[in-house]
Amino acid sequence: MQGLMMQQPLLVASLLMHAERHHGGQEIVSRRVEGDIHRYTYRDLACRARRMANALAALDIARGDRVATLAWNGYRHMELYFAASGSGAVLHTLNPRLHVDQLAYIIEHAEDRVIFFDLTFLALIESVAPRVKSPKIFVAMTDRAHMPQAHSLSTMLLCYEDLIDLHDDAFEWPLLDENSASSLCYTSGTTGHPKGVLYSHRSTVLHTYAAALPDSLNCSARDVILPVVPMFHVNAWGLPYIACMVGAKLVFPGPALDGKSLYELIEGERVTLSAGVPTVWQGLLTHVDTIKGAFSCMRRTIVGGAPCTTAMTAEFREHHRVEVLHAWGMTELSPVGTVCSLKAHQLTLPISERYAVLAKQGRSVFGIDMKIVGPDGEALPWDGKAAGDLMVRGHWVAQQYFGNDGARTLRDGWFPTGDIAKIDADGFMQITDRSKDVIKSGGEWISSTDIENVACLHPDVATAVCIAARHPKWDERPLLLIVRKPGSGLDADGLLAFFDGRVARWWKPDAVVFVDTVPMGATGKVLKNQLREQFADFYLTA
Repeated sequence: MQGLMMQQPLLVASLLMHAERHHGGQEIVSRRVEGDIHRYTYRDLACRARRMANALAALDIARGDRVATLAWNGYRHMELYFAASGSGAVLHTLNPRLHVDQLAYIIEHAEDRVIFFDLTFLALIESVAPRVKSPKIFVAMTDRAHMPQAHSLSTMLLCYEDLIDLHDDAFEWPLLDENSASSLCYTSGTTGHPKGVLYSHRSTVLHTYAAALPDSLNCSARDVILPVVPMFHVNAWGLPYIACMVGAKLVFPGPALDGKSLYELIEGERVTLSAGVPTVWQGLLTHVDTIKGAFSCMRRTIVGGAPCTTAMTAEFREHHRVEVLHAWGMTELSPVGTVCSLKAHQLTLPISERYAVLAKQGRSVFGIDMKIVGPDGEALPWDGKAAGDLMVRGHWVAQQYFGNDGARTLRDGWFPTGDIAKIDADGFMQITDRSKDVIKSGGEWISSTDIENVACLHPDVATAVCIAARHPKWDERPLLLIVRKPGSGLDADGLLAFFDGRVARWWKPDAVVFVDTVPMGATGKVLKNQLREQFADFYLTA
């Protein structure tokens, strides 16, 4: 016997419709690229999103077509979140921190039809455009008064506000299949080229439900949310969707992510909850300490993208009465997988024991299941001691990558994260190592393989190995180990200069160590785990 309940598809547009109907007067505040502060409401957002949906149709963007954005956190970007996905197209957020060649590859791989960009990225767009084969429509996300007077784009450059003004808001969000694609994000946290993760409307809405829960990110209509995490990073960890679902006030920081600018927004807009990577919070805490300031309203901050140190957790909690929610996830997980929210019996633990728990990545939110397995694939006990490969599955976990990389990623129905972890008896997971050869610096991925490939192009390099070494500010930074060819006089400065123009500047290793040999396994593979152990503290002790 089946239940007798209505069947309504879970669609991204329904989040906006709910916000418009039940929280229409709630404010959205944005620091714009143009330099000023912009204010409007969810009602305005919904109206302009419908007008932009009509504009996309007028540009011949059909269902399933990819609509790319290269933009900071702001109201126009938010409008595209819903105009693209809600109309049946696929929102594709581009990461401006990638090298121009990677961006060109991603744009071509995704077959983007139109690219919306903030003015700060005009030079980047001009560099990317000649590298893509298929013709693109380019739209500057600004008004007519701020449109660039000169540019090198071979195609016509459209103005965002002109598109809005040309169309009315008479648009009915289509009743899509909830399993149809809603958005696309590429991850560099894999070997080889970045790979696309294609989210569905269903997975996005379910992720939104779970991430908003009290033991997750704990969001409500009483919150003022400042997403510092970029909207091009796994859709700002889902916060734009969550804010619509719960009716929270949203504050967007635009391109100004320094401590002073963030503090001014946090205090001026009475922010209660923010989210970002540890390097951003370190800059904020340094500024607050310098001016001997305090947080009048902020009571929670979500820290993810890299491990949060106990020192940072203690400074937030003890000096500023701000609760730190340590979280973990991946692009392939939409991204929230675990949040370190204490259980009742842990609230009375001695402070040192509480901090030991809070240093972990946390426990699964509903909708995510996880396990750790040994080399034989068998599950290991949750005793806080056994460490194994972390595997996950759930309602918003990718089962395969997009396009030509579409081979299934699952192993017996589980997604292998590439992390080594322990899980304690209370279900709190802690990552202890990484099994994949990628480096996470300041919340961004760096491919060690790509670094090695560039180094090996140098005529004086015999062997190149790139590993992650712990860093006091960026969590990890690439360290290059080099075996020189016989008779070579190659030095570190000469080799590092060789990287200029070949990789993104922040990918370039901070140091080079010249060695006579590197350890090799029986199959001829470099034993990076030994090198990581030997040089783990190189930047901490240098």
